[in-house]
Amino acid sequence: MGRQSAFAPAHPRNRGPSPPLHGGCAAYVEGTHDTFEQPTRRATPERGQTGGMSTLKPHPGASPESTALVERVAQQLRGRGERMTAPRRAVLTVLARDREHLSVDEIARRVATVAPGVHLTSVYRTLEALAALGVVQHVHLGHGSTAYHLVDPGEEHAHAQCRTCGRVWDLPLDLLDPVATALRRDLSFELDPSHAALSGLCAGCA
Repeated sequence: MGRQSAFAPAHPRNRGPSPPLHGGCAAYVEGTHDTFEQPTRRATPERGQTGGMSTLKPHPGASPESTALVERVAQQLRGRGERMTAPRRAVLTVLARDREHLSVDEIARRVATVAPGVHLTSVYRTLEALAALGVVQHVHLGHGSTAYHLVDPGEEHAHAQCRTCGRVWDLPLDLLDPVATALRRDLSFELDPSHAALSGLCAGCA
């Protein structure tokens, strides 16, 4: 039997969400997930948002884990004096429910099923605000795309992406410590390993 990889294998498409990262590596791919139940409520329009008030639609079969995660992030925001607006709750609901690395357009399409009144521009502004607060991490993937996902404050990590199938893996930042040390010593260059994904081929595409 061959040597087992130190990293979690990539999951094929159209499966459920991978478990959250706990000190190791995990693969996240787009799939079918359960929905998040949110009682209907009046939304607070963001500054510059048109189209009136948006409403969060109820979703049967809520995941207790995603519900708890959204509420935990909401408490973090309130603890910093930030408001939990309807666009923020809708974006967090999607990211907590699906636990994937999603583009802005993908997030906007899924947000439309939760809060139809939240427009693409509001999703952009919300992601920028949540990233600045350390609640959401963005990573640049191949072909100029950018993906977003939830992250605990201070728990940013590196990524690897298969350039053929597009699967993305989370990697611990200290995996690249030797590279960062060599660049600092030899080139006076400070590496930001969480900003862009490493590119290569997974076992299934090699």
